[in-house]
This record gives sequence, C-alpha cells and structure tokens, in this order.
Amino acid sequence: MTLITVKLSIEELMLLTTLASDQLFRREFIDPKMPGYKHNPPELVLGKKVVERLRLTADRAKRIALPRKNGTAPMNSLHDDRDAFDKRMLRSRPG
Repeated sequence: MTLITVKLSIEELMLLTTLASDQLFRREFIDPKMPGYKHNPPELVLGKKVVERLRLTADRAKRIALPRKNGTAPMNSLHDDRDAFDKRMLRSRPG
C-alpha cells in the first residue's frame, strides 16, 4: 500500500471527516434501496475505519492548537476559554 501525506487545516479536516461520514451513511442505508446497487462490505468497513482515524486526528489537533496562557498547559474547554475572556474584560474596564 502506498502512503501519501496531505496538509489540511483543522477546519478542512473536520469538514472532510463530516462529508465522508455522511457518504458512508448514504452507502450503508440509502443506496442499498436503489435499483442496481452493488453492496461492498469490505469497502464500507474500511471507510468507517478511515473516518474514525480522521476524527481522532482532528480531535488531537484541536487540543494541540488551543492557545496557551503564560507557558502553562493548554486550556481544555470552552468554559475555561470563556472564563479567561471574562477575566480579561473585567481587568480592562475603567474604574
């Protein structure tokens, strides 16, 4: 098997993963109802494995890409990010 390398942004990877997942759903549940459809179970299984790998890669990349505060560990949730924003806003208010 030949391997290739592709560089994508996190947003592009997430979009590609969603589109691939939607296509797999169509192949598994909608296409079999169409006349002349030929079922290919090994391809469906391979597609599901690839989508899972893409999702895991996107999840890892999202965690790495989060901004760091003063050299500490990345913020791990939207809640932490919102709290940091609120604190900055409070400090910047006059009076």
